[in-house]
Amino acid sequence: MKITGLKTFVVASGPRGGNWVFVKVYTDQDGLTGLGEGTVTSKAQTIAAAIEEHERFLVGRDPMNIEWLWQAMYRYPRWRGGPVLNSAISAIEMALWDIKGKALGAPVWQLLGGAARERIRLYGHAAPHGDAGMRRVEELVKMGYTAIKTGPFAVRDGIVNPTRDVREGAAAIRRMREVVGEAVDILIDAHGLLTPAMAVDFARQVEPARPMWIEEITQPEDLSTLAWVAERSPVPLATGERLFTKWGFNDLIQQRAVAYIQPDVSHDGGILETKKIAAMAEAKFIEVALHGASSEVLTAANFHVDACTPNCTIQEHPLGGAWRYEVVRTSCEVKGGYALLPQAPGLGVELDESEAAKHPYVADFRAHYTFADGAVADA
Repeated sequence: MKITGLKTFVVASGPRGGNWVFVKVYTDQDGLTGLGEGTVTSKAQTIAAAIEEHERFLVGRDPMNIEWLWQAMYRYPRWRGGPVLNSAISAIEMALWDIKGKALGAPVWQLLGGAARERIRLYGHAAPHGDAGMRRVEELVKMGYTAIKTGPFAVRDGIVNPTRDVREGAAAIRRMREVVGEAVDILIDAHGLLTPAMAVDFARQVEPARPMWIEEITQPEDLSTLAWVAERSPVPLATGERLFTKWGFNDLIQQRAVAYIQPDVSHDGGILETKKIAAMAEAKFIEVALHGASSEVLTAANFHVDACTPNCTIQEHPLGGAWRYEVVRTSCEVKGGYALLPQAPGLGVELDESEAAKHPYVADFRAHYTFADGAVADA
């Protein structure tokens, strides 16, 4: 079997902006293709170009030699790392596993060692900062979710007010605990919004709500800053969605700076690289909670890694979206807050190209926050 080409698809993920980036890898076996994803916020066209640059190297290669192709794509160009280069490799690697599973008639998790669990615990998203958000919290509990993730606070008019926002955000999360009771875990995604001083203050104020974790409580550039906050936080910490490859996770794991690591299969190097990262964490008894805020392609890839990885103990699960389930047709099943182990060969997802064409690229930006004096705040 040989690779004959690839094609990227940039698809608007919603009517208000945001885009998914997909790649389809073609082979000389009639109708046998693989689907992958490398979505990066606000960088869709850059990612698509980075993926397409691999075509001239991949054509004529055997798609079944996934490890060799990964090593070659990562090492031969000399320039390594970062969200763009690694996301491009991740998307292609994901598609190669899809091809391999289809060719062998088995779901990807079966090719990676078989099941480590019977089902996959999921968490949904809701924001308790307002009545509508609290109603969503209650809906998720009724749907069977035993864990819900929220943001730290609602930023008013794009202006971050450290004292007020931390105080009001922590109060909302404490109220969320009262609503959901003790049987539901609360997870908090700080999105890197907090300065180190804000992070410690927030962790202490939110501790009475007994969160399962606070993730990205600091920016990823400096591990010592994360360690400084961790020493002062009464709440377990998590991070990892903006780290890449086993090398990017090594110091974090060796220093046990967090209780949970959160690799993203579409950014960190792909399915097999995520397995390697998880194995490194397993040796330190660190749990893995894969990041997964993109399309059903990434969701499926996450389920396959979760299924066969002992320390993947909970999975982010995005829901809804205007055309989420029309653009990507998935065979994955979710019941009562848990995903069943995928049964279809490969990843179990297919891109509906005609539906994708109805939702072309829309230029998008993440929120632009400032402090009251106009200085740039992290978003």
